Amino acid sequence: MIAIVEYNAGNSTSVQMALKRLGVTSIRTSDAEIIQRAEKVIFPGVGEAKSAMRFLKTKQLDTVIAGLNQPVLGICLGMQLLCSHTEENDTDCLNIIPARVKKFPSTGIVPHTGWNNFTSLKTDLFNQIQLSDDVYFVHSFYVPECEFTIAATDYLIPFSAAIAKNNFYATQFHPEKSGRVGQQILKNFIQL
Repeated sequence: MIAIVEYNAGNSTSVQMALKRLGVTSIRTSDAEIIQRAEKVIFPGVGEAKSAMRFLKTKQLDTVIAGLNQPVLGICLGMQLLCSHTEENDTDCLNIIPARVKKFPSTGIVPHTGWNNFTSLKTDLFNQIQLSDDVYFVHSFYVPECEFTIAATDYLIPFSAAIAKNNFYATQFHPEKSGRVGQQILKNFIQL
């Protein structure tokens, strides 16, 4: 079973529907025991970092998520919260992946909303994915390219489309809204 972490931040229903299209059973939950017992965990998110972190701490999900040993996939805000700090309201995050989240420069249209392809890809999360494949982004903050980058793209500046450390994987884009390519990435995560 796959647990989708519910923490008042977003897109958990669309993630669950994407998994259902793949024939995968999942449960949306904030119950620590269910999350800890799950075969895999998806940590999605659409929203604002400080209030999301407040909710996670209130439910002690910050320590639960940090202690997970099974494969975990963060999506969008979920990716940013796995990092150490975000410039969004100067918020300390889970510090699972020691990267810092920055605000896009005001020289372009922000939030970055739309389809981008990749400039680099690494790891089994991207099996059968090509650099020319497009995925869907909606975000105002980004993780610069760093040692944890497993996929990169470019909007105003180059940035991490996905990052990973140990059993934690994360995408800035929304695989659940990225059509065939996103479905393949979710399938690859399930098969890790």
